[in-house]
Amino acid sequence: MEDTDRTTGRDGRQATGSALPGWIVDRTRGVDRWRAGLAALSTVLAVLVLAPMGWLVWEAATVEPTRAIELVVSAGTARIILNSLALMLSVTALSVVIGVPLAVLTTQTDLPYPRVWTIVAALPLVIPSYIGAIAFVSMFGSGGELESLIGVTLPDVRGLGGAIGIITLYTYPYVFLTTRAALVSMDDSLIDAARTLNHGPIATFRRVTVPTIRPGIAAGALLTALYAISDFGTPAFMQASVFTSQIFLEFENYTTPVGYAALLALQLVAIVAVVLVIEAGIGRDQDASGGTASADGTQIRLGGWKWPAMGAVATIGIVTILVPVGIFTSWLFRSEGTRIPALEFDPTVAVHSVSLAGLAAVGACAVALPVAYYAGRSNSRLARLLERTTYLGFAVPGVVIGLALVVVGTRTVPSVYREGVWLLVFGYVVRFLPQAVGTVRSSVLQVDDKTIEAARTLDAGRFEAFRRITLPLIAPGLVAGAVLVFLTTMKELPMTLMLQPIGMDTLVIIVWHAHEALAYRYAAVPALLLVVISGATMLVLLRQEGYDGK
Repeated sequence: MEDTDRTTGRDGRQATGSALPGWIVDRTRGVDRWRAGLAALSTVLAVLVLAPMGWLVWEAATVEPTRAIELVVSAGTARIILNSLALMLSVTALSVVIGVPLAVLTTQTDLPYPRVWTIVAALPLVIPSYIGAIAFVSMFGSGGELESLIGVTLPDVRGLGGAIGIITLYTYPYVFLTTRAALVSMDDSLIDAARTLNHGPIATFRRVTVPTIRPGIAAGALLTALYAISDFGTPAFMQASVFTSQIFLEFENYTTPVGYAALLALQLVAIVAVVLVIEAGIGRDQDASGGTASADGTQIRLGGWKWPAMGAVATIGIVTILVPVGIFTSWLFRSEGTRIPALEFDPTVAVHSVSLAGLAAVGACAVALPVAYYAGRSNSRLARLLERTTYLGFAVPGVVIGLALVVVGTRTVPSVYREGVWLLVFGYVVRFLPQAVGTVRSSVLQVDDKTIEAARTLDAGRFEAFRRITLPLIAPGLVAGAVLVFLTTMKELPMTLMLQPIGMDTLVIIVWHAHEALAYRYAAVPALLLVVISGATMLVLLRQEGYDGK
C-alpha cells in the first residue's frame, strides 16, 4: 500500500522505459492491483462529485429549444445578468479600494500597534455576510429599529446597492490579506533603490510597490469576485435580483418548471468559469521572483495622519463587528411582538446543525483520503485530473449544487429527497470536499519515503505500513480538513434550505425564517452561535497558515 510513483517521469511512465502508464507498471502484481484499485476508487468518487452537475445539464436540455432561447434572452434574464455582473464588479472594485490601503497601512507605515489593526481589519471574515445583512436590514432598513427610534423615515437600505455595500464590508479582507502577504514578502531593497533615484514615497509606491504586489491584489480581487457572484444569503436578505436569489425563487415557485432555474444555474456557472480561468492565468503569472523582505523595512512616516488612520480602521471594525454583535445581543433581551413558538430557540436545532456538520466532515474526509493519497503519491496526469475534479464543487455556488441535487432527488430517488439527511450530507461533501483534499494531500506530501521503506524492510505489509506509519503522520491533515468542513458546513445556507430534511431545523434555517417573519429577535441566539463558529474558523486558518504579526 505504501508504494510511490515519485520515480516516474512527467508522462507518468516508469524510468525503465516501459510503454505502459507508471500507475500500472511496477515490480509486483500486488502493487499493480493496489495502484489500479486506488485509481479506480478515486475515479468513482470523482464521478460522484460531477454527477449532480450532469443531472443539471440534462434538466436544462429538456427545455424545448425555442422556449429555452426565449428564457435566456428575455428582459428578466438580462436584468439578472446585469445585476449580477454589477454586483460582482462593484464589490470587487470597492474591496480593492478598502483592502489595499489597509494592507499598506499595516505593513509599510509606522502605524502604532500594527498587529492589533491587522486583526481588526481581518475580523469581518468572522461574520457571514448574510448575518451582517440581516442585522443591518433590521436596524437601518425601512421600518427598522432606527427609524422607529428617531421617528423619521429613512431610505431603504435594501436592493442592489445595499447588497453591494454589505458584501463589500465582509469580503474586502480577501484583498487585504492577499495584498498584505505580498507586501510582507516584498524585497525592501527595491524601495531603497527607488529612493536613491530620488523617487518620493508616492512615486515609489506607484512605480515599484504596485507592480510588485499586483498579483496579490489580483488574487484577492478574484476571490472577492467569486464570492460576490456566488453569494446567496445577502442578495436574498437585501432583495436584490441576482442569479443566486432568482434561482432559489424559481426553486420555490412550484408552478414554474425547474428547467428555467437550471438554465439560470448554467449561466451562473459559465460566469464562474470565466472568473476561474482568469484566476488560473494570474496564478501562473505569480512566480517566486521576489526577494527577501528586510527585517526593519522602509516605512512611510504618517506623522499626524496616524490618528485618522487608526480611526478609519477602528470605524470599519465597529461597523462590521460591534454593530451586528450589539444588535444580536440586544435581541436577546426583547420580548415584544407576537410570540412565534416555532422560531423559539431549541437546543435540538444546534444539535441538528452539529450532527449534519459532523457527518459532512466525516464523509468529506472519507472521500478525500483515497483521492488525496493517490494525488500525493503519484505524478500521473490521471491523479492530477481526479484531484482537480474534486475542486469543482467549491467553485460552483451552493445554490447551483442544491438545485442539481433537487433534480436528482425528485427525478431519481424521491424517497431520499427531504426524507433523510443523506442527500443533504452528500451536497455538503461535494461542496466542501476540496478543503479536506487540500489539507490531506499536503500532509501526504510531507511523508518521507525512507520511513515507509524502513517499515517495508521489517516485513510490514502495505496495509500495515499505511496503518502504523502513514496514517498517524497524515492524521493532522485529516483533522484540519474535518474541522474546516465542519465549520463551513455550519454556515451553509442555500443547500440547507433546498435539501433540509422535513422537520429538521438548523441554526441557519431559524435565521432565515426569522427574517421572513420579520421577527428578528428569534435570530439572536442562532446568529451569535454562527459568529462564534466563524471566529473558530478564523483561529483554524491562522494556525494553519502560521500568523505573522509583522
